[in-house]
Order: sequence, then C-alpha cells, then structure tokens
Amino acid sequence: MSSEQRETELVTAAREVMRNSYAPYSRFRVGAALAAADGRVYLGCNVENASFPAGLCAERSAVAAAVAAGTTRFDYLVLASDGDVPTPPCGICRQVLVEFEPSLPILSVANDGRSERWTLSELLAHPFTPRDLTPA
Repeated sequence: MSSEQRETELVTAAREVMRNSYAPYSRFRVGAALAAADGRVYLGCNVENASFPAGLCAERSAVAAAVAAGTTRFDYLVLASDGDVPTPPCGICRQVLVEFEPSLPILSVANDGRSERWTLSELLAHPFTPRDLTPA
C-alpha cells in the first residue's frame, strides 16, 4: 500500500470514529487514528464529562487502546475534527505521545478538508521524558 493510500485510510478512520465522540459540552468532536509501527491502527475519540478534567481527548483514547493491546511503537497520527481549521493535539496529549514517539508525524484535517502537518518534536520542543527521571 502506498503512503498516500495509507494516509487516506487513516483520515477516513479518524473521521468515522469522530462521529462517535461524546462532546455535549464543547460540541467539538475529534477522532484519532494512531498507526502503530507493526501496521495496526488504533482509534480514539474525545469523551467529555460534566466534571471537565475527567474528559478524555481522542489522542489519549487511541494511545490507551494501543497500550491495552500491547502496542507502544507508533509511526503516524491522523486527527479529524469539526473545527474550521486543522487542530494540533493539546498539551496533555503532546506529553502523552512524546512518551512513545518524540518525532511522531501528525496530520490534522479540518471539517472542510483543509489539513496541516507537524511533527511532535515541532509541537513540543522541550518535552519532559523518562530520561528526566534518571538521577544525575
């Protein structure tokens, strides 16, 4: 499969799972398709909660599904949202993602099809990582 075909499949998957989002408060639905290094794809959507800190972003939902399945190596993330502009992962999601792949390529697609690309290292230039926990 070509990289274009793979990307198209990931965008389609992210858009489909976005429809399952539970976003009654923000009304901002997000879907994530996280491609693992072994070719498997893990999906996630945002799940809001009346106690706002208890909500879960699509990216972290996809990471949790992957880790629960025994996967921790990722090579691509596609996000789809209801937004008018392509939306990057929030700060908490960036921190969770950097734990697994500091230079993860990310594609975000807006409601109208516009897209933007970043690498995680561009979005989170100075991350806190496991090496910061090593005693000097």
